[in-house]
Amino acid sequence: MKRFATLRTAAAVAAVTALALTASACGGSGSGAAGSGKVTVWSLQNDTLNPVQKRSIDSYNGSRDTKVTLKTFVNDPYKEKLQTALGSAEAPDIFLNWGGGNLATYVKAGTVDNLTNRLDKDFQKEFLPSVLAGGMVDGKLYGVPMEGVQPVALFYNKTVFAKAGIKEPPATWAQLLTDIDKMKAKKVTPIALAGSQAWTELMWMEYLLDRVGGPEVFAAIEAGRSGAWEDPAVTTALTMIRQLVDRGAFGKKYSTLGQDSGGANALLSSGKAGMELMGSWAYADLLTSAPAFVKAGKLGWSPFPTVPNGKGDPKNVVGNPSNYFSVTEKSGNKDGAVDFIEHTVDQPSYIADLLSIGHVPAIAGIKGQLMGGVNPEFTGFIYGLVADAPTFTQSWDQALAPATANKMLADLQKVFNKQLTPKQFVQDMSA
Repeated sequence: MKRFATLRTAAAVAAVTALALTASACGGSGSGAAGSGKVTVWSLQNDTLNPVQKRSIDSYNGSRDTKVTLKTFVNDPYKEKLQTALGSAEAPDIFLNWGGGNLATYVKAGTVDNLTNRLDKDFQKEFLPSVLAGGMVDGKLYGVPMEGVQPVALFYNKTVFAKAGIKEPPATWAQLLTDIDKMKAKKVTPIALAGSQAWTELMWMEYLLDRVGGPEVFAAIEAGRSGAWEDPAVTTALTMIRQLVDRGAFGKKYSTLGQDSGGANALLSSGKAGMELMGSWAYADLLTSAPAFVKAGKLGWSPFPTVPNGKGDPKNVVGNPSNYFSVTEKSGNKDGAVDFIEHTVDQPSYIADLLSIGHVPAIAGIKGQLMGGVNPEFTGFIYGLVADAPTFTQSWDQALAPATANKMLADLQKVFNKQLTPKQFVQDMSA
């Protein structure tokens, strides 16, 4: 999977298309004055999102003096393009980014404009706080959410659970371990894991560290503080992962299973596995690959379990908070850029279009709209998961510098494959 990509491509379209009909007005008050001149927006090439962006631009251009143009780029080269362009005369006025540590890199380089006092205060209040926080650096706002939220959740096969005598999804670590044993007794792989791709394993580490030590532990790691990897919570989380591996939670062939080929989803939907920890896009993927399974109501979902003596709030979530629009410091039309953002990303038509492609917008107060549409149980669950979250930690492989992220992923995969001990992982990352 491209970890910098937006919600899972065309598969998401079928998930909540009719939700667009339920979107109601929640437009921002704006700055009170339309911008003028030209504004260039840079974004990723995406077959489902780009038409939404183009419609919003056409609508805006038809009613404002500012003329906005969209330029899109292939996913992989986009980051490199940003790094070279943001500080130059070729910089766009507005650019898509992933928030968190990724955005902080640009802020520290002095290439992003501080939007805290530029954006209308009422406009800023329209977004879910935990998602808006992803666009903040040192308490100042540099990015505005412009896509759907993508938290990680625990998906499960209700039929497998019933056959194993499991009545409810595991709410605690102890219950998870008990459920694993029950499914093993029925010759079913307890947890589907596409271990040939380390980012699928990372989700377990992200949640366990948050539950054990709280979000502050990874925040210190992300900030590059000395000794951050040596926090006892890191070793505890890794030890719990090894506990799952040794218990046979993932079966015996997880290291060869691929997520891009749909391997883990296929195990879950076919009843060969009972659970899968995955981003919210798994619903749309399963709706496409196994529609009968989903439509029959056999797919369940729940928050990640609590852990004993954990310091983290059980309502915290991890994953991809959103993608963001930011304004470049080099922009020659900051007023126009801000005006475009304020009169686009919170507009009823834009919200409706996001809903139509399977995105759950980061706008506060729309849960009622979701519950009146298609797939209300799932979309309402995802929205509530994020709306109630005190913190939403960004996926580590996006938040960390690329070199650190790659090393971390490689070492974590070795922990899952019993090639590194938790202690060795900590020593290697600390070094």
